[in-house]
Amino acid sequence: MSHLDPGSHAQARERSAHASGVGTERSGNDLTVEQLAFETGMSVRNIRSHQARGLLAPPEVRARVGYYGAEHVAQLRLIRDLQDEGFNLNGIKRLLDDPPRTAERLLRFKHAVPAPVDSGSVQTVTHAELADRLRIDGAAAQDLLARARDLGLLVPVGDDRYELPSPGFLAAAEEVVRRGIPLQAAIAVIEKLDRHGDEVARQFVRLFLEEVCQPFHEADMSQSRRAELEEATERLRPLVSQAVPAIFLRRLSARIEAALAEIAERLAEASG
Repeated sequence: MSHLDPGSHAQARERSAHASGVGTERSGNDLTVEQLAFETGMSVRNIRSHQARGLLAPPEVRARVGYYGAEHVAQLRLIRDLQDEGFNLNGIKRLLDDPPRTAERLLRFKHAVPAPVDSGSVQTVTHAELADRLRIDGAAAQDLLARARDLGLLVPVGDDRYELPSPGFLAAAEEVVRRGIPLQAAIAVIEKLDRHGDEVARQFVRLFLEEVCQPFHEADMSQSRRAELEEATERLRPLVSQAVPAIFLRRLSARIEAALAEIAERLAEASG
């Protein structure tokens, strides 16, 4: 019976460790395709399909097993986000093949923007309930509800029922009605605010593309500088979340003061 010396045992363990990846420098790719599916909420079939289409980078193969990592998780989540935005897989492939990766950066910017402040969870109401709470009926009700749908304040869900993404708007509308303000006039103001808000949003997106994305692209941004882009995106967060309401409140105060001054002037002329 032969005996191996300790050195032979050590060499055998080293060869075994090297074959399995233990004790060597790891790439961070430690997820099997099944684990990747669990991590991302995607099916194995869809993952393999995305890989075949060139949407997902190939795995690192060790001992005939493909291993995935954080970069693959990020890629799959980006694909899912783009699908949620309405892109099909062919469109997503074109976007991902775009060297500046503008679509990816825009999505990161979108996620950095605070979500709209909501006063409660989504509620569901019927057409009759809306008509009763807002004291509207007939053609006027149909017109107002259609305008509210166009503004995204109401979402039809069938059977004359609507979801209220922001229930606070309905409470505000009820208060408007209680104070005797025509609801049509209030909706008209919201429509104007929506149009102006769209232009403000367009300017912020333009700012991001021209002053954040474009300089990085022109500088041929390397992987090591991606953290700088992330930081630049985060710096825009307070600008978006604080500047708009601050400017609006300042302009509103100025308009109120101007209206008060105009009233005071008219009263002075009348009493004179």
